[in-house]
Amino acid sequence: MQGNQTITLGMGCFWSPEALFGSLPGVEETRVGYAGGTTGQPTYREMGDHSETVEIVYDAELILIDRLLETFWDHHNPVNINGYKGRQYQSLLLYRDERQAEAFNRMKKRMEAAKGHPLETEILPFKAFYAAEPRHQKYYLKRYPDAAGKLRGLYESEEAFLRSTLAARLNGVAKGYANLAPVLREIQAWPIRPDERDALIERVRQIRW
Repeated sequence: MQGNQTITLGMGCFWSPEALFGSLPGVEETRVGYAGGTTGQPTYREMGDHSETVEIVYDAELILIDRLLETFWDHHNPVNINGYKGRQYQSLLLYRDERQAEAFNRMKKRMEAAKGHPLETEILPFKAFYAAEPRHQKYYLKRYPDAAGKLRGLYESEEAFLRSTLAARLNGVAKGYANLAPVLREIQAWPIRPDERDALIERVRQIRW
């Protein structure tokens, strides 16, 4: 299946995973939130039985789900986070359909064979995703006020800024998962108007990190 797809996963505190996946070309959008449980309207202070998760929208023509799942299992140890603070930090994959369930289970077996031990990752059906409070979104990018300030002016709302591909990439840069030069080259190929593309590039180049 081609086009934009959505995957929801948990691998501990959601700040770093959002930056990690946001740094990958082919990922269109990231946001952090709470999922996997039954508690209604969870918040950071009252999470109930949900876990910290990342919702990732990606272009299936540009990045394979297998690549996302390899990244998932290569960047956390499920054993170390299971059971810590209840269910807040869990190794978790939530499938939206049978195609995703098959991919999750297939890649889990492949990664277990490669690593030589079982992976204690829960694979459960997706039910709902509750976006976390704004202060948790693009956490590392916001630690650079000049960057966040310059980028906000390019979007019609705070929500549009936080859910933009550019914010996802630069959150990865801020955390150290990506370098700025490849991001600038990628922007050159984005299917947007030339004037919009030039404005993005110029604004990024003006940022004081």
